[in-house]
Amino acid sequence: MVLQGAQKTVIKATLTAVAMFGFGFAMVPLYDVFCKVTGLNGKTSDTPYEYRAEAARVDTSRTVTIQFVSTNNANMSWAFSPSVRKVSVHPGEVAELSFNVRNPSGQRMIGQAIPSVTPFDGTDFLHKTECFCFTTQPLEAFEEKNMPLKIIIDPALPRHIKKLTLSYTLFDVTDMYAAASTP
Repeated sequence: MVLQGAQKTVIKATLTAVAMFGFGFAMVPLYDVFCKVTGLNGKTSDTPYEYRAEAARVDTSRTVTIQFVSTNNANMSWAFSPSVRKVSVHPGEVAELSFNVRNPSGQRMIGQAIPSVTPFDGTDFLHKTECFCFTTQPLEAFEEKNMPLKIIIDPALPRHIKKLTLSYTLFDVTDMYAAASTP
């Protein structure tokens, strides 16, 4: 009897291991189906998505004024200003400008600009396609630089918004990067 009980246990354990192994293999297609249904993990279709560029739709029936403001954080000594204080653009039209920066200190510094947009309900409609705020800006002692900015106002901008203000605050992040690179 003892031998039969041990054989039953071995058979049950073997069948359980085989079932678990089979379930592991079944999980891959089940996961793919789950992701396709829910859109989780970016899987929405078996066919590869083909991107088609479309020409931007420019709304020439209205003009939006964009003001530019620059501010230095208390610890930042750089001269920092927009090349122009404001531009008027049609929604859907790309505006290209730059901000000028100069490091008057006698040492290498790293700056980081943080943007903000007002009014708040226009924030989602101002898109930066190229911006110096995407990365840190290292400047050598006494170096000057023009930092490019390309923006586009979404044509879906609510009609009651006629003016947007894009402001940047420039921070000195030199110490933060020096601390990060020190072992």
